[in-house]
Amino acid sequence: MPLDRRIFLQSGAAAVVALFHSRGASAPAGPGRPVLSFTAVPASLRDAVVVPPEYEWQLLYPWGTPTGIAGQPMPAFAPDGSNSAADQALQAGMHHDGMHFFPLAAPDRGLLVMNHEYTDEQLLHAGGGKEWTAEKVRKSLHAMGVSVIEVRLTRGGWRQVRPSPYARRVHGQTPMRIAGPAAGAVPMRTAANPAGDEVLGTFANCAMGVTPWGTYLTCEENFHGYFGGPKEAAKDATPAQRRYGTVPGSQWVEYWRFEERFDISRHPNEPHRFGWVVEIDPFDPVAQPVKRTALGRKRQESATCTLAKDGRVVVYMGDDARFEYIYKFVSHGKVSMAGDGARASANSRLLDEGTLYAARFDADGRGQWLELVHGRNGLDADSGFADQAEVLIHARLAADAVGATRMDRPEWIAVHPQTGEVYVTLTNNSQRGEPGKPAPDAANPRAGNLFGGILRWREDGGDAGSAGFGWDHFALAGDPAQAGSGAHYPSDDADVFGNPDGLHFDSGGLLWIQTDMSGQLIGKPPYASLGNNQMLCADPATGRIKRFLTAPSGSEVTGCVVTPDRRTLFVNIQHPGESRDDGSATPNSAWPDGTVPGSARPRSATLAIRRRDGAIVGT
Repeated sequence: MPLDRRIFLQSGAAAVVALFHSRGASAPAGPGRPVLSFTAVPASLRDAVVVPPEYEWQLLYPWGTPTGIAGQPMPAFAPDGSNSAADQALQAGMHHDGMHFFPLAAPDRGLLVMNHEYTDEQLLHAGGGKEWTAEKVRKSLHAMGVSVIEVRLTRGGWRQVRPSPYARRVHGQTPMRIAGPAAGAVPMRTAANPAGDEVLGTFANCAMGVTPWGTYLTCEENFHGYFGGPKEAAKDATPAQRRYGTVPGSQWVEYWRFEERFDISRHPNEPHRFGWVVEIDPFDPVAQPVKRTALGRKRQESATCTLAKDGRVVVYMGDDARFEYIYKFVSHGKVSMAGDGARASANSRLLDEGTLYAARFDADGRGQWLELVHGRNGLDADSGFADQAEVLIHARLAADAVGATRMDRPEWIAVHPQTGEVYVTLTNNSQRGEPGKPAPDAANPRAGNLFGGILRWREDGGDAGSAGFGWDHFALAGDPAQAGSGAHYPSDDADVFGNPDGLHFDSGGLLWIQTDMSGQLIGKPPYASLGNNQMLCADPATGRIKRFLTAPSGSEVTGCVVTPDRRTLFVNIQHPGESRDDGSATPNSAWPDGTVPGSARPRSATLAIRRRDGAIVGT
């Protein structure tokens, strides 16, 4: 094992490996300091980042920044959008999302690995996105995916290391391998890849996860919007295509006109090769990424890893769409603690061999994990599943068949490092209870759910490999002062929020909550009192929730990770200036380069946040 991976396992993912040893224990959130003693910031509509006065933030790696790949050019960001597709392949992508910090051997150095979720074509291209060209398609594909950058802590704060032997961009044109039960299956085969075992690219990368052996898991969420075709072909769409949203004529972008593989009418199997969890080795810049099909295909949100009591790896996942499901994968094999040089290879097949489950939440506060296994629970040829590959490729349909609970947009999932409790954000579902739609239920209790909430469960026996669990609501978001909001928080003094999305536990057991209210709704009833999107910090032991950060206009707060020493909090600000509900082409923010909307192209970016006195964050 390379030294850098060993350091990561000792100080980073070791928390995951040690999790099942420490369940039931308690740990102080900040030795020698009260929990959540920072000054809460008020809700705000300012076009700025606001943090408590005891803290300071600095800007890292905004869209268009050179990635610092050794031996490659380092093109600077062109403020007029004139960077080429080739430039973009060597720069930070757009719309930073899920992220993790991997410590390196040298003190105060590490790798930041982050997702780039989607593209704003109006901002990405000098001429906007109205008229498509092959070059625009290439640039757009290069602006999504994943960045691996090296950072170091200096007297002046965190700085990017350029060049770095680790630096890498993985994007929509990067060759990658398909592994697991669906690899090679008929629905995965295409004209360009008759074997069904290789694919070009990953995109729509939203949440993420980290394995106990030190690799990064990126999740392909809204992949469906990038596939298209002539509208007249929509009449031939299959039920499965309609369920996944891959219907000709419904595309967000016009890739299909310039890159044939995105034309569903000609290559109907190509979308089957997206919507997966992709494993990337951040310590090896030439290692080929791998799509792990045993984890199921969906609008993939979160791939949070923990361990069963017997050492099997468990991965929790959500499917971020209205009335979709929460999933769990449990490996057949156990995590190997092999010595240096062997750990990664020893665990290379763990995510290919195991059982996928979907969750059913019962009204009595109990729940059950339902197997998605061919030949069980009615998943057979008679119900439309020829084999296990088809169960996984159409995991949504399999979850329908077994009777899993339809949820209100399940997104990020986080596991408490001491208790093992599992928390999931349910962002919203305005269609809950509408005619022809599922009615409210115990786990999703509000009709027309505008504000979302956070649900949690406890696996039976404290074992992540269990088949049953108990559940409750940690918070039902919204403003309790609004009549009929249905909002409820775990403490009377909790700061209110709406539409929780990102979720991260630090090693001290503090829960960091990030929100994603629509930019077109911010500041308007019934969201007016909530201000811009924000990040909050919660102490689950007391139920206290305090607002820690408010974000620039139109932006989402996402992608949160705390360093192993708990003295730096990395956070992503995504799509500042998103709202254009007045019909204007001008974003309502110029953050971070300008102060007046229209004075600069807004850019997603990473923040490094520290206490001014260098103490533990969250205290």
